[in-house]
Amino acid sequence: MKERYGSIVDVHLVLRREGKVLLAKRLNTGFGDGCFNLPSGHLERGESVIDGVIREAKEEIGIVVEPAALRFLHVMHHRGGSGDARIGFFFEAERWEGEPTNLEPDKCGGLVWADPDTLPENTVSYPAAGIAQCQSGAPFSVDGWDR
Repeated sequence: MKERYGSIVDVHLVLRREGKVLLAKRLNTGFGDGCFNLPSGHLERGESVIDGVIREAKEEIGIVVEPAALRFLHVMHHRGGSGDARIGFFFEAERWEGEPTNLEPDKCGGLVWADPDTLPENTVSYPAAGIAQCQSGAPFSVDGWDR
């Protein structure tokens, strides 16, 4: 019998202000340290992608996002250099309560607002590809797979 396929599910939050997107600088995580990433995280067991992105927004940057304020942007089937597969859901918060603040200084070296069309060179490739797809309006992409 063939082994059932499994994948990590990630949720990514796109916040926009004055044409820029919010990025967080990774720190002490063991992956991509010193590089920028969207506020994001893994989906937890029993959690919907909506609940997951709302939880991550509150935990990482201290904002409250209501489900009705989320807009689906993109889903990406991604495979990184280690071969691990991920499915990433990208949502935009059209409004939120609170000011984005770094609530995880042990894992985040700071927050920056960046131009989504000219991201910092040290942006993690997975979210950078997702942001590019969101900018183009594409609802789905495959990234990191040999075709």
